[in-house]
Amino acid sequence: MGLRELKKQQTRAALSDTAMGLFVERGFDRVAVAEVARAAGVSVNTVFNYFPTKEDLFFDRQAEVEAHLAEVVRNRPDDSSAAGAVCADLLAGLERNEPTLALSAEARTFWRVVADSPALQARGREIAERSEAALAAALAEESAAGPGDPLPAVLAGAIAGAHRAVTAEIRRRVVAGEPEESIRGAVTGAVERAFALLRSGLDCFPEGAGNSR
Repeated sequence: MGLRELKKQQTRAALSDTAMGLFVERGFDRVAVAEVARAAGVSVNTVFNYFPTKEDLFFDRQAEVEAHLAEVVRNRPDDSSAAGAVCADLLAGLERNEPTLALSAEARTFWRVVADSPALQARGREIAERSEAALAAALAEESAAGPGDPLPAVLAGAIAGAHRAVTAEIRRRVVAGEPEESIRGAVTGAVERAFALLRSGLDCFPEGAGNSR
């Protein structure tokens, strides 16, 4: 990585950290981008060069989240189905404390800020919709579905919906103050049972998945 790119990453991280501090202190809807710029010692234009909207300052990893399920499916082992790969990824994330699953006490503040902001809740729904759409595209590509075939989108809804429900349950328990290990145990069991049910019906899509691709 070159010096210029490193500096850009450092600036982006500094802006995001500064903004998050203000959002936590005063609430997302009560902080203007101009205040973030002033606190970070940069111009408003500089902030918008890195983050096109104020919501982007808060969800600074949204592109990664939106692409994640599709990447899991595209990069899965040859002997794994799409539903099986997402299940395995969730279980591995729970085990290693993957930050985007928010399985930590530190995430409590983050999600409380979201709960207090209709704008952030709306952005969260948009992120989920784009994640599901990307997964549908990956399934359509793999199965060579025609442009009018709704099946990949329907199946993506089932898989992404289960994934979304898992993260929502983690969030609910974290905000309620439940101990981390208790959350991990309960959610891991739910993931295993729920995806076993999904896989009983979805492992054959595309034809032959779970055996060969």
